[in-house]
Amino acid sequence: MAQLLVDNLSLSYQHSNARPSSSFLALQDVNLSIGKGEFVTIVGPSGCGKSTLLMLIAALLQPSAGSITLNGARVAAPGSDRALVFQDFALLPWRTVLKNVEVGLELKHVPRGEREEIARRYLKLVALERFADRYPHQLSGGMRQRVAIARALCVHPEILLMDEPFGALDAQTRQVMGSELLRLWESDRKTIIFVTHDLDEAIYLADRVIVMSASPGRIIRRTMWGLLEQEVRMAGAWDPVPATV
Repeated sequence: MAQLLVDNLSLSYQHSNARPSSSFLALQDVNLSIGKGEFVTIVGPSGCGKSTLLMLIAALLQPSAGSITLNGARVAAPGSDRALVFQDFALLPWRTVLKNVEVGLELKHVPRGEREEIARRYLKLVALERFADRYPHQLSGGMRQRVAIARALCVHPEILLMDEPFGALDAQTRQVMGSELLRLWESDRKTIIFVTHDLDEAIYLADRVIVMSASPGRIIRRTMWGLLEQEVRMAGAWDPVPATV
């Protein structure tokens, strides 16, 4: 049975200062079923709606048509059962590493002593317990992203949504972070949906790779590299997808 079910999902944007009938179709009839504990990566050309799909699953956007259900219940609002990790870390610069990790627990009104204990446990999990009292500007890019992952994990989400989380990192750090993420995933088998432009990364990390078409975004299935090349050329923009796969 699917943990997450995306059913005939579409999203259109109304153009600003345009006629009421003028709109842009970002996603069209997207169907996706993800089982509990799966690690799924999503690839596709720029502008195909990969990030938009994550925002819809997180309920930070609302679909124009179709539905998303989690464990049989319709997703209608943001919740702690889904956590989103962004590419740019999104840490609060005035808070220490520990206090950044505690943010989600504060929103859940977890008592101070308990949330500090939980936050320290997840900092240890990402090997940053020694940096609890540092500030984000004192950390490397890879370390800041590990803080963001610890912050997401400590609220115990059922699904971890990751929007190109390693895209701003150098190649070596990116490889290390991928290995660390797999280690964390193997420890508790949390469901992960991971957006990337890097096909090597997608294949290395995932149980299953989902390919999206050029806009309007749809999920398509054919030979992966040829499919991506075709869709990127249709979109008119070439992303740095490795050609050696």
